[in-house]
Amino acid sequence: MSTGVRRRMGVEERRQQLIGVALELFSRRSPDEVSIDEIASAAGISRPLVYHYFPGKLSLYEAALRRASDELAARFVEPHEGPLGARLLRVMRRYFDFVEDHGPGFSALMRGGPAVGSSTRNALIDSVRQAAYVQILSHLNVEDPPARLELVVRTWISLAESTALIWLDGRRIPRAELEAQLVHDFAALAAVSAAYDEEMAALLRRMLKEEPTEGPFSDLVTRLIALAS
Repeated sequence: MSTGVRRRMGVEERRQQLIGVALELFSRRSPDEVSIDEIASAAGISRPLVYHYFPGKLSLYEAALRRASDELAARFVEPHEGPLGARLLRVMRRYFDFVEDHGPGFSALMRGGPAVGSSTRNALIDSVRQAAYVQILSHLNVEDPPARLELVVRTWISLAESTALIWLDGRRIPRAELEAQLVHDFAALAAVSAAYDEEMAALLRRMLKEEPTEGPFSDLVTRLIALAS
């Protein structure tokens, strides 16, 4: 027979619970619409106890954004197996999984929110972008990227952010199409750069050589040939 005794959480465990609850609430609604009382109720504790772990909603919101940025950066981690196009497509699917599940939270992280200072938000965004940049370079087997490759990768990461934000505003384009389009965008950016630089051209040739006939990059080539004819 259960006694109904609730297990007492340690300090760090309780903090992580509150961050998780706050992230869930902030992912569904604007931070202005979420109260400390609502966070306390969802966590099963009193309002004063929330303030025991966090000075206020600002600090809790920042902690939630930190967890969101960590989770978002983790979406770019992908095993180095199979052709690059397929890897990037899996990354984009996980990326949009996060965007779809945490729409308001993703928007708050990328656009800023009323409860967080711009310096904190910018630092979190930069950490996500850098993590994504490092991951993409690792998949290209490049340790010291030339200037044009850095431009391609960082431009593509910014494009993925912008595309996701626009998609959230009405979701007028099917998500799966955008995921594939972003992979095509990466190849297209690399191709344009390759037209100006032999080092990028060699990298593009290697990418296409390793691409199967049914892969995303091959699909782009087929579509472009069809347009030209």
